[in-house]
Amino acid sequence: MTTLEAPDVKPQTRLAEVLTLQRTAFLRDGPPGLDERREDLRRLIVAIGEKADTIASAISADFGSRSPHETIVADVWPVVAGARNTVKQLRGWMKPRSVGVGIELLPGRGRILYQPLGVVGIVSPWNYPFQLAVAPLVAALAAGNRVMLKPSELTPRTSEFLAEFLAKLFPEEKVATVLGGADVGAAFSSLPFDHLLYTGSTEIGRRVMRAAAENLTPVTLELGGKSPCIIAADANLAAACRSVAFGKLLNAGQTCIAPDYALVPKQMLADFIGGLEAAIRALYPTLRDNPDYTSIINARHYARIAHLVDEARERGVRVVEINPAGEQLAPDARKFAPTLVIEPPADLAVMREEIFGPVLPILSYNTLDDAIAFVNARPRPLALYYFGVGTTDRDRVLARTTSGGAAVNETLLHVAAENLPFGGVGASGMGAYHGEAGFRTFSHAKSVFLQNRINATGLLHPPYGRAADFMRKFLLGR
Repeated sequence: MTTLEAPDVKPQTRLAEVLTLQRTAFLRDGPPGLDERREDLRRLIVAIGEKADTIASAISADFGSRSPHETIVADVWPVVAGARNTVKQLRGWMKPRSVGVGIELLPGRGRILYQPLGVVGIVSPWNYPFQLAVAPLVAALAAGNRVMLKPSELTPRTSEFLAEFLAKLFPEEKVATVLGGADVGAAFSSLPFDHLLYTGSTEIGRRVMRAAAENLTPVTLELGGKSPCIIAADANLAAACRSVAFGKLLNAGQTCIAPDYALVPKQMLADFIGGLEAAIRALYPTLRDNPDYTSIINARHYARIAHLVDEARERGVRVVEINPAGEQLAPDARKFAPTLVIEPPADLAVMREEIFGPVLPILSYNTLDDAIAFVNARPRPLALYYFGVGTTDRDRVLARTTSGGAAVNETLLHVAAENLPFGGVGASGMGAYHGEAGFRTFSHAKSVFLQNRINATGLLHPPYGRAADFMRKFLLGR
């Protein structure tokens, strides 16, 4: 564990020391073999299983209230499932791949070798503080790298647990956890890593990318944005409402791929609002003391979400607060009631900013092309959700819109499919990980040309004469 919060410790100096330690070890020992990588992951899987309840307790304490069941399903299980899949598939991923080189270069052969990059930096966020720290760690270790991890200071108990937990499993020269605030995060991002993965807001993502550019460090940015739900005219409305309610309210909406607004056919608007309200009441019949309903992470984010709703009310927009038991929700408990904002104008903050809370704007549309145009007029989202039975309209939406990922007749669950790459596009991020995509992200695909002992390379060498004329006709005339 590396702590840089003491005022007499310069973050850049200590961080550079850890980076040097890891890079020296990497160069000394070389790439770890398949058995070592698998053993690292197996040891991690066992340790997570043993500490699952401790993880859930730490996260609940950081949030103020979060269901342990929700943490196991959304924070812990995806990491274990991903690590198991990686152990199973890793031999095939590591295997050198033979590729053709073209008839002109025969009898030479081509091969791609997948090598670890070296030292990978990971900056993880607060909303899923275990999964979004350890899932990329799994991918980086599978690719044979050393890792420096900077978890969020907004979840201090979970971050401290991660530091102690990982320090018991791995030596600092393989995995080092760095604790500290924004100044440490800024210094961390400016280190000359061999690759840097950042998960968080678009605003901070720009700063991370700017800092990494000084070292030409390649980056993977997992950001967010406003992920739309498109409800088609032939959708199973009851099922759609249940799925949208679940996806919006898991972790109280503090999910990067949560539905951020819904687009509904005009003639179905009232039925959708009623169905969504009924689905929310069934999921959360009470709020204040309900352990299944998560608190907002801190007072600042609570105030930000409240401002989004207050602005809509002040502008005369219809706001539907869903508080099934009619409870008084004290702001200091940070339980924010599920809220629907109906037909908000585009200039409101609730339609311009990522909400990251239990508030869902709902807008109506006349034709499916109108819904597609609405999505395409905005920055590309991290996720897109489509609800409908027919395949023609479904395929039209998937083909005509661009998003990091998509799910049909479901929300959120595409992120749990390990063989699907997870990542954004445009303002929602760049690069991807999960499964084989994570292994490739943290690997260098080295191109190797293998020349045969008997070959015609001499025909390409000067002095040029009749043989070169023949080769010219052969190369250009096919």
